[in-house]
Amino acid sequence: MARPKPIMGLTPELSYGETAARAVETRGGELLGHATGVLDTHDIERVHDMRVASRRLRAALEVFEPCFPPKAHKRAIRDLKALADGLGERRDRDVAIAALEKFSARMPAPGRPGIDGMVERLRTEQSDANEDLAPLVSDERLVSLADQLGKLVVAARKPSRG
Repeated sequence: MARPKPIMGLTPELSYGETAARAVETRGGELLGHATGVLDTHDIERVHDMRVASRRLRAALEVFEPCFPPKAHKRAIRDLKALADGLGERRDRDVAIAALEKFSARMPAPGRPGIDGMVERLRTEQSDANEDLAPLVSDERLVSLADQLGKLVVAARKPSRG
């Protein structure tokens, strides 16, 4: 699992809004940085890392909610939840496939066909989950999310917001 990046320059003297802005910048950058290759089913850790990054970003958005305009905050949370749900659907299949393949390798040959059949069904589900995830990680969608986060960061830095 990818470790979280430190949020640079945090000091007790910073306003709540500036702290929020830095947290969202950092966590948003992490999320977007994990998007490359996330649809590659041969490297299941990419989905895991992006999913974890989505949870970290969502936590930051929730902790610093008072710093953001309510409608923009609600939209960002909604879009982030949709992304996290899509990542979770794919991840669930990835984990199940890996576990069953490991189990199958330890089984005697006569027991493998049943396990292999389950793996094939899960691969179909994995493919379906990947198709559902693809629009959520499209360049257009990620640019839109980055734009939303950028607007939240700007709003958080306004003196009247925290």
